[in-house]
Amino acid sequence: MDEGRARDVLAAAGVLPGPAGDARLLALGENAVFAAGDLVVKVGRDAELLERARRELDIAGWLAEEGVPAVRAAEPEPRLTEGHPVTVWHRLPEPVRPAEPRDLAELLRIVHALPSPPFALPPRELLGGVERWLRLAGDAIDPEDAAYLRARRDGFAAAAAALTPHLPPGPVHGDALPRNVHIGPDGPVLVDLETFSADLREHDLVVMALSRDRYGLPAEAYDSFTAAYGWDVREWAGCTVLRGARETASCAWVAQHAPSNPKALAEFRRRVASLRDGDEAVRWYPF
Repeated sequence: MDEGRARDVLAAAGVLPGPAGDARLLALGENAVFAAGDLVVKVGRDAELLERARRELDIAGWLAEEGVPAVRAAEPEPRLTEGHPVTVWHRLPEPVRPAEPRDLAELLRIVHALPSPPFALPPRELLGGVERWLRLAGDAIDPEDAAYLRARRDGFAAAAAALTPHLPPGPVHGDALPRNVHIGPDGPVLVDLETFSADLREHDLVVMALSRDRYGLPAEAYDSFTAAYGWDVREWAGCTVLRGARETASCAWVAQHAPSNPKALAEFRRRVASLRDGDEAVRWYPF
């Protein structure tokens, strides 16, 4: 789904106060995210994401009831428009500063103290999207690279299932990065709730460890994260397994953009090569 298609769906949904062409594109990934007036609208890539969109709205309502600082839904149910799930959200105020790792850690402490919601949360299927992302990549990627990632996925899925956690399992955000924290006038707010799950809390902490190792997060920024949270997941024996699983998923995620974006293809090849070589020092670039 490119921006043009997403705008066509946005127009057909008829949820904005003005023309879809005037909406500001905030992000284009699995969802196209648009802002206009006091609303934000997310257009999902395909109908397979409808159930996830519905769950994200349920999670937003639950977090509101629990008093967790998080984005709030403007409509309680998703729309399915031309085969794409569409959800509508209240737009947050302009940020007062960029989010930092310690802001994320403070929100994770709140989330990790929550009891289970009154509805079922799925496990964190970190590797669950790999097949779909590789399918969307199609012939743009080397079939041997796709086969390698499938085999790697299967190995890490089995290893992750056998882990003994250090923290009590429960609700997790699932994609715990500073980019999913908005710093408004009243403080940090959690956004992008679609990966909320019930699983090992360590899933939320390995993300930042990988950011330090692969994406150039300075050591002092990582240290501020662990200090604010109160524990460093790298002390846990299972860290390597969850890190490897997330690397596999992150590599496959980029693949879906390869057919239409040469930079995505180049980044995919960089990531696969580093995994094949076992080189944990190769820098990856956010996409």
